[in-house]
Amino acid sequence: MAMPSDSMAHLLTAEEVLHLDLPGKSAELVRGHLVVREPPSSRHGSVAARLTYLLADYVYRHHLGVVLQESGFKIESDPDTVRAPDVAFVERSRAGQIPPTGYAPFGPSLAVEVVSPGDRPGELLAKVAQWLDAGTKLVWVIDPARAEARAYRDDGELTIVLPNGSLDGGSVLPGFTCALADVLA
Repeated sequence: MAMPSDSMAHLLTAEEVLHLDLPGKSAELVRGHLVVREPPSSRHGSVAARLTYLLADYVYRHHLGVVLQESGFKIESDPDTVRAPDVAFVERSRAGQIPPTGYAPFGPSLAVEVVSPGDRPGELLAKVAQWLDAGTKLVWVIDPARAEARAYRDDGELTIVLPNGSLDGGSVLPGFTCALADVLA
């Protein structure tokens, strides 16, 4: 699909983004505007993979739902927004609503964003707000460079997790905890 020129000011839809071919790039749709980025760094991928492993092990052993990595969720419409967290968890009661093609039409129960060196704080906070507005109950922002994480809950609570602390699944993943050091190892 050809990319629209700036002069056309065409807002893309989630359906159009689904059919884009952008080899080697990561893309999200924010209120109809395509945001294209270079692939994440190896460190970023390592942190996301370790957390995916730890979450998936817990979720699947306890039959709680599904864990996804870099999968799109359509969280706003007209204009469309499709975000793809680095890691996500969807509760079993909603897992059947994930379509076989396209994007899940809701926010995940847990969204995890791993901070990349080029991420701007305002953009990260806007992304957190979008997740929470879309019904996501818990958002973890993991910052490998600072060796810390921030947990944003849908009730407005913010928890800062320091290097010797643990991520806690709270009411979203009851009983799940993992040391931040294990994620950042």
